[in-house]
Order: sequence, then C-alpha cells, then structure tokens
Amino acid sequence: MTRTAVCVCALSALLMKPVLAQHKVDPRNSYERIYCIVPLVGAGTTDDPQRPKYAPVSQLQDSTARKGILAYTWRRSDDGKFALVEFVAQDKAAFKELLADTDANVKVFIKGQSTRAEIEGELKKHRKDFSLDNFEVAVP
Repeated sequence: MTRTAVCVCALSALLMKPVLAQHKVDPRNSYERIYCIVPLVGAGTTDDPQRPKYAPVSQLQDSTARKGILAYTWRRSDDGKFALVEFVAQDKAAFKELLADTDANVKVFIKGQSTRAEIEGELKKHRKDFSLDNFEVAVP
C-alpha cells in the first residue's frame, strides 16, 4: 500500500468518528411545534367532524406534500368547549393564520419559546389532569 493510500485511510477514519458519534434527534423535538387552546369546530358528522379550530380534516390532508400542518394531537377540555392541541408543521408558515388569531379564547405557546411550566400551567386551567408527558405526537 502506498503512503498516499495509508494517509487517505487514516484521514477517513478520523473524519468518520465524529459522524458516527452523533445522536439521533428525538422525533418529539423535530419540526416546528406549537401548543394551543382553541375552540372546537365542526358539527360532529362524518362530513364535518368535531375537531380543534385550525386542525386539517384528514380526508383533505395530503400527508406526502409536507406542507401545512403535518400532524396534531388533542384533548377535549374538561368543560367540552375547547381543544388542547399540539400542532406540528415543517415550518412556521403553516401556523401563520393561527398565530394571527386575536380571539381571546385562542392561546398559543411556541415550543422552545415558552417554558414547559408556562404551557402546562395554562393548559391545566382547562383540563386538570393535563401533562405534556402524555401529549406529544411523533412525526416521521
């Protein structure tokens, strides 16, 4: 083996070590995520299911497009009037309309900007047993 080949092999081995040592990102921390309290909408029929305001109707959502809201999870408030929601999107542009909503009944918390205590504290006002530990949605 020539010196050049030995140097290339040694250099490749040194450069690969940091790449192999990288940890995978927890899927719950990928994409843009917001937590919200929003009113429920929809008549509760097959054609118009009851759902959180701003939640896409699954039949109209193109899961391969990776545009708009990709996924969400929600819980009904204790009084049944509101939804506690986590919305997930590729980028914040998908939340533009929601973030601009001035309705006093809509409250929004951006993951990474609001603390866990702030989010849970406000959501527990609407559902006493709420915990972020049982709430996050993973998006592949």
